[in-house]
Amino acid sequence: MKAQALVDHLAENPVDDEYQHLSTYFSDEEVNSVDVISKDNNSWKMFFDGAMNAKGVGIGAILISPTGQHYPATTRLQFFCTNNTAEYEGYVMGMNMAINQDVEELLIMGDADLIIRQAQGEWETRDVKLIPYRQHVEDLIKRFKSIEFKYNPQFHNELADALATLASMLPYPGNVHIDPLEIQIRERHGYCSVVEIEPDIQPWYHDIKRFLKTKEYPEQASGEQKRTIRRLVNGFFLSGEVLYKRTPDLNLLRCVDTL
Repeated sequence: MKAQALVDHLAENPVDDEYQHLSTYFSDEEVNSVDVISKDNNSWKMFFDGAMNAKGVGIGAILISPTGQHYPATTRLQFFCTNNTAEYEGYVMGMNMAINQDVEELLIMGDADLIIRQAQGEWETRDVKLIPYRQHVEDLIKRFKSIEFKYNPQFHNELADALATLASMLPYPGNVHIDPLEIQIRERHGYCSVVEIEPDIQPWYHDIKRFLKTKEYPEQASGEQKRTIRRLVNGFFLSGEVLYKRTPDLNLLRCVDTL
């Protein structure tokens, strides 16, 4: 019945020469477009984001090398922030990471349209809270040989968003030590990694101590075992031939073998 009514309406209102197509406007048309990112082997990429919720404010940034190596960072902010200042904090943190890596060519991508447009010079910065950030960013830009900015939709900025959200959700750690976050890729079930204890004449900390001294891994060590050693050494300190374990309150405990 509805289809017949539509047909009758079209038959009674034929299109004449004066008919004009409906002109529609799609807001933020340039924001919702897709940009093709050039694959420059010499250019590094940096993603950034900020997150605010009832538990706090966090920022995240990921620096990606031309070979695909990812360098993530996340920080919890303990001072008052707006959404835009949190985004700028993540932006500045990522740029400082690139400067510390001696990056010369950098492509910066974020889902904060305001920040990206201000960086590109398309929009002015009039908010008194953002003017110091904008001036500081201009100084940082001078440290690079080539720098480019691109708007990145939020669904393409998931890793930076996840890092920022993680930092905002964590309770304030105080003096608690938190090891760097390491994401592993496991191709086998957990029970397949179970190993039996074998007699060993070396002390339990032998591999950690050797890695701190010579950066060498045990012979025939698998990739997962190497990652475990790299993670463990962050909690130890070597002074001469004596190995110490760091405690959460930054004390040092001397490592000894079984008596």
